Amino acid sequence: MRLNVLFFGLLKDARGVASEELSLAEGATVAEVLEHYGSNFDAATLRSVAVAVNRHYAKADHALTDGDEVALLPPVSGGSQSNVPNGFTEQVRLTRAPIAAESVVAAMKAGEDGAVVVFDGIVRNNTRGRATTFLEYEAYEDMALAQMQQLATLALEKFAVRDVALIHRLGHLEIGETSVLIVVAAAHRAAAFEACRWLIDTLKREVPIWKKEIFADGAVWAAGEPFPESIVART
Repeated sequence: MRLNVLFFGLLKDARGVASEELSLAEGATVAEVLEHYGSNFDAATLRSVAVAVNRHYAKADHALTDGDEVALLPPVSGGSQSNVPNGFTEQVRLTRAPIAAESVVAAMKAGEDGAVVVFDGIVRNNTRGRATTFLEYEAYEDMALAQMQQLATLALEKFAVRDVALIHRLGHLEIGETSVLIVVAAAHRAAAFEACRWLIDTLKREVPIWKKEIFADGAVWAAGEPFPESIVART
């Protein structure tokens, strides 16, 4: 059977391509895909990889079928408007245009709100003592957008907040630009704070978006937080 294999972040750099076709025997599993690429990536990297099959996380024993899209995902670092479910007003999108944070916050406010909590992630000019020139973000876009929509919906249910905006930049970002904006509106500040913190922490752990840091003396993919145990596809 034939599979379409996608690579992102440092895995894309190591392989030298963003995607390729792979032929395996019928009934092959995710573990066999990882085994096939074992010589391309060091053991520590391979142990930290998550795998998505047709845009859903899959474990090592997941059986594959002909035509599957298999994405190899390194730990994530921390478009267009998505469709919003009936009854919800959250803004969830990936964009390559600058994020107008003040406009988003102003549009979110409503008379019934007692608090609006904002996380505005900004590109800084240095990392661990190295001067940063600019950043580049890439994503497994369809999967990332679906997961962001799910996070926004879960936040509304889990924390009983009124509205959520979740916007992430992709592409080239200059120093001082907003990379990710989260806005939570609620009747009470405690719920808004808790929802905002949960959203950014979960996004940074699970949503397939990667950051490349370009310095005056080189470039690296930012080391992400390890995937949760429920996601990593270990052999």
